[in-house]
Amino acid sequence: MAKLSDDPQGALTGLLGLGSQSARKSHYAELVDRLDELEKERNRYKWLFENAVHGIFQASLEQGVRAANPALARMLGYQAPEEVLWSASHLAGHLFLGGSEELKAIRDVLRQRSLVGYETRLRRRDGKVINVVMNILLKPDEPGLIEGFVADVTERRQAQLRLQQLNEELERRVASRTNELLMANENLLEQIGERVRAEEELRKARDVAEEANRSKDKYLAAASHDLLQPLNAARLLISTLRERSLETASMNLVERAHQALEGAEDLLSDLLDISRLDQAAIRPDLDHYRLDELLGPLASEFEPVAAQGGLRLRARIPRYVLHTDARLLSRILRNFLSNACRYTERGGVLLGARRQGELLRIEVWDSGRGIAEDQLQAIFREFHQLDAGRSVNRKGVGLGLAIVERIAGILGYRIDVRSRPGRGSCFSVLVPLSSAVPVEPALPSRAMARPGNPLPGKRLLVLDNEPEILLSMAALLGQWGCEVITAANEKDALAQLHGAAPDVLLIDYHLDNGVIGSEVIQSLRRHFAQPVPAVMITADRSDECRQQLQALRVPLLNKPVRPGKLRAVLSQMVAD
Repeated sequence: MAKLSDDPQGALTGLLGLGSQSARKSHYAELVDRLDELEKERNRYKWLFENAVHGIFQASLEQGVRAANPALARMLGYQAPEEVLWSASHLAGHLFLGGSEELKAIRDVLRQRSLVGYETRLRRRDGKVINVVMNILLKPDEPGLIEGFVADVTERRQAQLRLQQLNEELERRVASRTNELLMANENLLEQIGERVRAEEELRKARDVAEEANRSKDKYLAAASHDLLQPLNAARLLISTLRERSLETASMNLVERAHQALEGAEDLLSDLLDISRLDQAAIRPDLDHYRLDELLGPLASEFEPVAAQGGLRLRARIPRYVLHTDARLLSRILRNFLSNACRYTERGGVLLGARRQGELLRIEVWDSGRGIAEDQLQAIFREFHQLDAGRSVNRKGVGLGLAIVERIAGILGYRIDVRSRPGRGSCFSVLVPLSSAVPVEPALPSRAMARPGNPLPGKRLLVLDNEPEILLSMAALLGQWGCEVITAANEKDALAQLHGAAPDVLLIDYHLDNGVIGSEVIQSLRRHFAQPVPAVMITADRSDECRQQLQALRVPLLNKPVRPGKLRAVLSQMVAD
């Protein structure tokens, strides 16, 4: 085999396939296939070049653009790639905004063979400026020739600028809002400070008002006690005179004095009750009571009151047991009966009860003038009276039903009123029934029965530290036929009793030198070694006083004492 150095021409011809006929035939097919592959590859690159999304160019920094794809032409605002085949001077003067200085900078960077991610701005055909990112590569086999890839980032750049503007605007708004919040916070702190100062002033004002209220209550209690003592004495004396046979003129004067005292007494008692109710000084004391124990004494008390006004009082008391506060419930019913007797000119008053499920409705009916429908709620307001435009029509002071409403609220009872003008009214209260069995059968007629007068000849001890009250009680009880012994203290009482126990004790709660009436009752009972019946008469309306007397099973009569009630209580005790 000949060496290449021996026949260089033949060796080259053989390598290119241009040798002998036989050699050309043996390599022709391979050459054709290789040329086809090269053509396909060229077409593929051409297709990619012409249809690329981004711009592609080939240029010489000294001679200008040699080739460009359609995408670059469209990017720069031209119709065909041939329109962007610019010279180097055109590039510096019209395409790059930085001119020759920018081209020089690009040339210096390309000494490192490539420039990646280069951001710049290009001028379009219409004069507008676009933002682009270029990757520029220096061709290693052709010095001075570069190839570049261009991406239009104008929208992205605008979006970045807009985002930056939004961020700056947001920062300004945040700063502005922060300042507003700081100012609002300062204002709020000032308002809080003012509110704290106002609350402190209100607290001081409240403390002053509460202290004044307490002082008022103390003053009212002390003043009422001092006022009730002479009123009680005057009431007893007037009642003594009313029961005597006097001349008509004298009897008229006595009756007018009685009415004046009754008005003053009602006003003072109602004011005391309203004050205690508003101060929440009254607490319910619930227990089981037979209905006849509650309604019987009320019927006995108001029967003479009704008879004095030419009315007939009837009582229908069924056999039931209630779970209630006897004192507060009696206060409600006493007001109903008092109003019925006071505002009824003819006919009668009925006290009765009927069951409604687990409740008992206690009713007071009258045949009085009645109440208009638009006045049914107003009658429960303080100092509100019907037909009281003239002084001659005023009866009472208008606090009774206001007290009833407050007591009902304390007990949780419902008060109902039904009325027909010209026909009469019905006041009722719903009271819970008790499941307890009555200790003894209720006798509805017993409370109303009056088999004679059991008081004449009975020996009564009256113990009070007020001489006027002792004198008045002695006159009234003596007029009822009783043997009355009066004393200011226990020692004097024992000296006058001469070792014989009285039939009934009538004792004041507050005596001289801090002595309490309940203690005197216990002492006298021990002295006589028997449970002598006793009645406590006092102006003290406190719960402490009431609870002490309940423990002793001693009835309580508040001053000023109503003679009718006193007589009913004494008659019942003597009869029992």
